[in-house]
Amino acid sequence: MALKANIVIDQGTDYETSLNITDDDGYAIDLTGYTGVAKMRKHYTSSNAVSFNVAITGPSGNVSLSMTASQTANIVAGRYVYDVQLTETDSNTVFRVIEGIVTVTPQVSR
Repeated sequence: MALKANIVIDQGTDYETSLNITDDDGYAIDLTGYTGVAKMRKHYTSSNAVSFNVAITGPSGNVSLSMTASQTANIVAGRYVYDVQLTETDSNTVFRVIEGIVTVTPQVSR
């Protein structure tokens, strides 16, 4: 079951957050050989999506999500849903590790 976490992105600014993926005992999961994808959509059924840049640091269990200022500037302010999925490349097994609501706050200084 995916962890629930809501995030806030300021329109027109660089965005980055790190997730530490751990097992039930709190130990970092070795993510060597995993790939990741993270997207946000206005609604779960929306055909349009905005992708996060996903970077995985193997043995440390760290997953970084980011967007550039030009990427966030092109997102209409409002509420969205998102999730992060990791794929274990050897078995092609997909895990949803986190999901929640994204609030994009409007940019004033442009």
